[in-house]
Amino acid sequence: MRIAIVAASRFWMCDLARELDARGHRVALYTLVPPWITRRFGVPDRSNRWLGPALAPVYALSRVARQAGFRGLANRLLYAAVDRYAARANDGCDVLIGMSQMSAVSMRRARQRFAARTVLERGSRHIVSQREILERIPGRAPGAKPVPDWAVRRELGEYQTADVIAVPSRHVERSFIERGIPPGKLFRNPYGVDLAMFPATPAPAHDTPPTVITVGTWSLRKGCDVLLAAWRRLAGCGVRLLHVGTCGDAPLPTDAGFEHRAAVAQGALTRHYAGAHVFALASREEGLALVQVQALASGLPIVATEYTGAEDLRDHLADARVIAVVPADDAEALARTLATQLAYARSLHGVRDLLGATRNRLSWGEYGRRYDAMLRAA
Repeated sequence: MRIAIVAASRFWMCDLARELDARGHRVALYTLVPPWITRRFGVPDRSNRWLGPALAPVYALSRVARQAGFRGLANRLLYAAVDRYAARANDGCDVLIGMSQMSAVSMRRARQRFAARTVLERGSRHIVSQREILERIPGRAPGAKPVPDWAVRRELGEYQTADVIAVPSRHVERSFIERGIPPGKLFRNPYGVDLAMFPATPAPAHDTPPTVITVGTWSLRKGCDVLLAAWRRLAGCGVRLLHVGTCGDAPLPTDAGFEHRAAVAQGALTRHYAGAHVFALASREEGLALVQVQALASGLPIVATEYTGAEDLRDHLADARVIAVVPADDAEALARTLATQLAYARSLHGVRDLLGATRNRLSWGEYGRRYDAMLRAA
């Protein structure tokens, strides 16, 4: 099967391209990610259709706009350019898989020129639901639009155009059904993880202070304020909070017991997971956070909100205690559950293999197998 994939950035699309290629499909990845980077993720050079040279002026202009504080304009320029150029460059496909907000023209032309099936990849909730949640975040700048109108219009059009909308989790799937998208149009496929990069880790030494780790941008969307309030309820018990990642729209706390580490490459995260007891994610809106899968594969029990995809990861567990799901914006519930998970985590000894025989079900190989089965069943 000839498969064209359109994505401005890497996202999870390099993993998808690699896995579909491994299953015998002829994959063409139209992206701004250069071949020396896609190569690191196992994408063969024959599959890379690098848009960088052709779109260099637009990319440069979008960077200027972003640096000037016009992030929405930067994305709009770049996504439209990727979409239009990929549509023209596509030399034939049976299936076109495109990231949302950058695939409207590509999908229409692939259907018109090649009678191709179209799959839209949407990593977050239905965009109207996403906007409603983000607009309710306390502390948001007055008048700021977390999801611009152009993005809503563009995505709603893509939802109608696509034959299939691929989503990563149940809460995302439900958000589409609640807004009238037929269930039969949705393909739910949770993301995977590089199991070799994230092996099960030994439990921290007995004298290590109880440590909660969170990974990603320190931001209101990620619920950093809720996590901080929950942790402060536990700090008197000697619990540490470790954040690994970038700083977003909220200040880092200066409390004793809080530690911040700058963002690191994926492979370097393992040592941070190995030194912690519990992984926490208080996000207000997120499709399926890949850092949760990494932490789970590394052997950490998880506490996460209902809007992170943690619910779907339970499918891979024999012991339901490993993942606890709490309501978003509920610091008290988050604190109680963190205390419970920390007690459970500190009872673990030796190598923390929380997945056992189901471990391979978290792999990118399984993600690709499910995608391949969906494509071949049509």
